[in-house]
Amino acid sequence: MDSILESGAGLRNAQPLPASQVRRAVLASVIGNGLEWFDFLIYGYFANTIAKVFFPVASGALSITLTLATFAIGFVVRPLGGIVIGACADRYGRRKTLAALILLMAASTLLMGLTPGYASIGIAAPLLVLLARVLQGLSVGGEFATAASMLTEYAPPGRKMFYGSFQMTSQAVALLLSSVCSYLLSTRLAPASLAAWGWRVPFLLGALVGPLGFYIRHKVAESPEFVQLRKRLGHAPRQSLRTFLRERGDAALCAIGVIAIGAATNYLWHSYMPLYVERQLHLPLRNALLGTAASGLIGIVGYPLAGRLADRFGAYRLFVPVALVWIIAAWPLFAWVLAAPTPERVFVAQMVATVVLSLMSGAHPGMLTQLFPTSTRSTGVALSYNIAVTLFGGMAPLTVSTLIDLTGSRIVPAWYLIVAGVISLLLVGFSASGRRLLRDPGALPIESESI
Repeated sequence: MDSILESGAGLRNAQPLPASQVRRAVLASVIGNGLEWFDFLIYGYFANTIAKVFFPVASGALSITLTLATFAIGFVVRPLGGIVIGACADRYGRRKTLAALILLMAASTLLMGLTPGYASIGIAAPLLVLLARVLQGLSVGGEFATAASMLTEYAPPGRKMFYGSFQMTSQAVALLLSSVCSYLLSTRLAPASLAAWGWRVPFLLGALVGPLGFYIRHKVAESPEFVQLRKRLGHAPRQSLRTFLRERGDAALCAIGVIAIGAATNYLWHSYMPLYVERQLHLPLRNALLGTAASGLIGIVGYPLAGRLADRFGAYRLFVPVALVWIIAAWPLFAWVLAAPTPERVFVAQMVATVVLSLMSGAHPGMLTQLFPTSTRSTGVALSYNIAVTLFGGMAPLTVSTLIDLTGSRIVPAWYLIVAGVISLLLVGFSASGRRLLRDPGALPIESESI
């Protein structure tokens, strides 16, 4: 029976790891997630420009729809990338997988920045952009899960939510850097220069992170929990997808519930908001970018704070009431902005959304890794996280933009958040895994005998 106890249990009495080794593991884990978010956010900020460069059609609305559809395709392939890459991380280790992932991410970012426009190479231009989105979707499909697993498996007992929150903090850093970079470009360059080459600069800068990230990840030691699992089993963990779904399906549904409302909030308020401010509120792009930069600063502080609170009071006990408050507040907040769409109101609303998101999502990496044992942790987190992000996050800009065009109602984003929130609470509340963790915040999963 001892052989099937949750793999983290054996580390409780292990000697503390050297501080330098832990710091290196944290940096190696978060650097790729930061690059992922930097690239996604830049694409959203310059959606109007990208639409004109790669999808020049007579209708501006159709051009934006094609741009957002290409953005969304990167999310459609993420579950596939999550299954394949997650399985590799569970079988061959976190370190090797993370090193390969950041090179693939950097390559897709570089391709996005170097692809000539439609006016130069015709239909090949949008096809190359599509390829860049697909490559990035496949790579980031396993990035969050593998990095989150690495972080929490390096964390000492009682601090897994805090260590996991660094993954979210890297998103806040990316939010800050991408919005500041976009703000400087959009305010310092003439519109013609921005369309000709300025929008490419952030993608090219982001690609430079790849070699540095590879070096850091290549030098980091393998996760202690994974090493211990390999020693105990005597072979690489292996489990079929069918067996995983049968044994961990309930945990996966709970994980999808955990992510759904956070993904919807993140992508609407941070990625889609600049486009919404320009096209629906008819305010300059710089107004939204200032708010997203401030949101990044708040997140850098808020996510680790949420991780500490989750370690102290229980992550699921913190998540449920915050999500409920956000469901209630979403419609009034959007209605308040739409009643008098000024830069000041947009900024205040962005700050409110960021504070709620920080409290709600700071512990997400730890919450997801807590649902799955070491042998299937990357697979479980990757599959559930990417399904949730694809359905509720990546599809959000396209879905909301299309619904606004069809209905003429600018309050659509609020209803989208409310629906996502209700689905989140239902999946967490009605899953056996969610109810167990609400009762016992420290509960651990049991390792399967079929590995």
